[in-house]
Amino acid sequence: MRIDRKTFIQKISLAAGAAFLPDFSQADAHPRKKVEMKLGFVTYLWGKDWDVPTLIKNLSDTRITGVELRVEHAHKVMPDLTPVQRQEVKRRFEDSPVKIVGLGTNQQYDYPDQEKLKASIERTREFIRLSADVGGTGVKVKPNALHKEVPKEKTLEQIGLALRGLAGYAADFGQQLRLEVHGEETQELPNIRKIMDYADHPNAGICWNCNKQDLNGQGFQYNFDLVKKYFGDTCHVRELDRTDYPYPELIDNLAKMDYKGWVLLECHTNPDDKIQALKQQRQVFDKMTAKY
Repeated sequence: MRIDRKTFIQKISLAAGAAFLPDFSQADAHPRKKVEMKLGFVTYLWGKDWDVPTLIKNLSDTRITGVELRVEHAHKVMPDLTPVQRQEVKRRFEDSPVKIVGLGTNQQYDYPDQEKLKASIERTREFIRLSADVGGTGVKVKPNALHKEVPKEKTLEQIGLALRGLAGYAADFGQQLRLEVHGEETQELPNIRKIMDYADHPNAGICWNCNKQDLNGQGFQYNFDLVKKYFGDTCHVRELDRTDYPYPELIDNLAKMDYKGWVLLECHTNPDDKIQALKQQRQVFDKMTAKY
């Protein structure tokens, strides 16, 4: 059968185009799951002056569904609450779309003074019980410093062993113990790794904190990989659209490890309209995670 020149060219073009079409017969039968990490909020700066009703309203209005309550702030969720008051805090959050992710404390275990160490451990136990009573899932603690008069390794071991004991205690209350990556020297990721190796407890995790020190040494990816097996249910971030930290790489790494925890906004600026700023961060997070 004779084919005119125009028809011949059309058929050749269609055949060439088909070569570049995806072969759906070979498509992955198991498409990638939607990311399960969630966006939450730390009350450290932006929420420090909000009481519980205001906090719940502002987060509900901005579609932020989880909160780490920093202790000693205006929400006043502290161990001196009575059992009735604890139940009231729990009820308010249960009746809202906002979940208490946990309590953010300043308890630390690097003290050379052993009496101070014991006092901090006991205070941590109080916060663990409080978090359980108000419906939280964990308590954030931190390393704070190395001390010149004490060998570095001894301090790292002391912190780790304190975490081990507290992690076991927290497990009895259904709470996770979360070590924030914090402190001028202790926040260096090789030091955090040593602390967690000493802790060696499945209920002790780290709270990644997006410090500039994460880029030290062999760089972000090396440091992330150094401690990723110890990630707990919380990760602190600053404004996600800042360019002085590799937030796209962080989110990508969390997605690859199928992270199901909370990405908590701990923003360090002071915008006049914090509600609008939270809405913008919600949009940034949604855009960053949409590709997954």
